[in-house]
Amino acid sequence: MTTSDGVRRPGTGDSPSGTALAVGIGVRPGTDAGRIVRAVRAVVGDTTISCLATLDRRATEPGVLTAAATLGVSVVAFTAEQLAEVDVRHRSDLASAAVGTPSVAEAAALLAGGGELICDRTIVDGIVVAAASASQRSSMPGD
Repeated sequence: MTTSDGVRRPGTGDSPSGTALAVGIGVRPGTDAGRIVRAVRAVVGDTTISCLATLDRRATEPGVLTAAATLGVSVVAFTAEQLAEVDVRHRSDLASAAVGTPSVAEAAALLAGGGELICDRTIVDGIVVAAASASQRSSMPGD
């Protein structure tokens, strides 16, 4: 679906060729799993998700791990250095100062998915969510 601001938002069946989406998330420490799941579903709807991808220091947060378990996916983690190498549409000076990379959600989605960005960074209840098409290869880096 496309919103009034012209941004394409995937919904059920909107992912290319029925592929799953790698969902990148940017969260603050201590973010509740329920909020993460609601934010992800608000952005991607019922589209199949291949993984949640995020900054390595957030990947072990209880809320992130529980959200991934609720969604039935794994968590894929990247260092700030890996994320900073990715060419993204939206860069944040605030994120750069806070965690050492100008993009977490978009960069993580792109790295984990290996495909194109399907949904630009979208902020829902303080959680940044972005989604990229997941290529046929494994969504785990280095596989």
